[in-house]
Order: sequence, then structure tokens, then C-alpha cells
Amino acid sequence: MATAVLEVEFAVCECCGLKEECTPAYIARVRERFYGRWVCGLCSEAVKDELCRANAIIGMEEALQAHMKFCKQVRSDVNANPAVHLVGTMRRLLRKSLDSPRALRSTPSSPRVNEDVARKGIARSNSCFSTLAR
Repeated sequence: MATAVLEVEFAVCECCGLKEECTPAYIARVRERFYGRWVCGLCSEAVKDELCRANAIIGMEEALQAHMKFCKQVRSDVNANPAVHLVGTMRRLLRKSLDSPRALRSTPSSPRVNEDVARKGIARSNSCFSTLAR
């Protein structure tokens, strides 16, 4: 039984600098989609988000440039304290997500609750622990 050896290469994201192991075929497909640049999966999703969030109709190349600019800004703001850097990055991402149009955000997984019901809370009739102790 012959085992196929899968050839892998390291590819470095041109946006964030993340290094990933990928097959040459996958690297070629990503480069084809992003105008010769290799972009990691996370940055690829962020570029798609840039396309959706844009006020005007922009193309993939403009969305890629906008995301690359964002990544460059984040990398230039790197502080000596990694925790401060992480908090700043999360703040920027949150602001970006809050600036996106409401219709494009994901819907909550749980149904909305009436305000009157939410204020009352859940009433408990008995504790389950009293029956377990017996």
C-alpha cells in the first residue's frame, strides 16, 4: 500500500505576518485570488468584511489595501507590554465591528426576550439540592 506524501511549504501572510504550512496548490489559489499576495485565512475573512462594510462599491484589491493598511497600523503600534497591545487591538476590532452596518452583523443565536419577561427574571419554586441530599 503506497502512502502519498503531501508536500507542504511555509507561507507568510503579507498582511499580518502569520506563518502557515500550506500545500503549493493552496498557496497558488490564494495568490490568484489576492493579486499575487498570500493572505492567511483570518486576514482573508477580514478582507471580505472590508468588502461588505465599504460605503461605496469597492473591489477586492481596494479591500485588500484597506486591510493591509489596518494591519500595518496595528503592527506600528506594538508596545513593549504585550497585554497592552492585545487590549488595543481588541478595542480596534470592536470599533470596526460596531461601525459595520447592522444588517451585516450576525444575528444572535438565542431568541429575543420581551423586556417585561427579562425584568421579572426566572422564579424558582424549590431547590434541587434538597432532594439530592436525602
